[in-house]
Amino acid sequence: IDSLFVDEGFGSLDAESLNQALNILTDLSGNDKMVGIISHVSELILRIDNKIIVKKNNCGANILIES
Repeated sequence: IDSLFVDEGFGSLDAESLNQALNILTDLSGNDKMVGIISHVSELILRIDNKIIVKKNNCGANILIES
């Protein structure tokens, strides 16, 4: 598999389980593999280097790309 997307898979995890999941996904993302995470969990913002942030506004949404 060249890419994997996880949609809202972190909201119910405790801190230790979240850390383990992110470590595994980080390991999987090497060697030309991509892991995409869709989440509202604020702790992930600090742990993920490359982000596409979508914020809803009155006209639709703004997209911010951070790397």
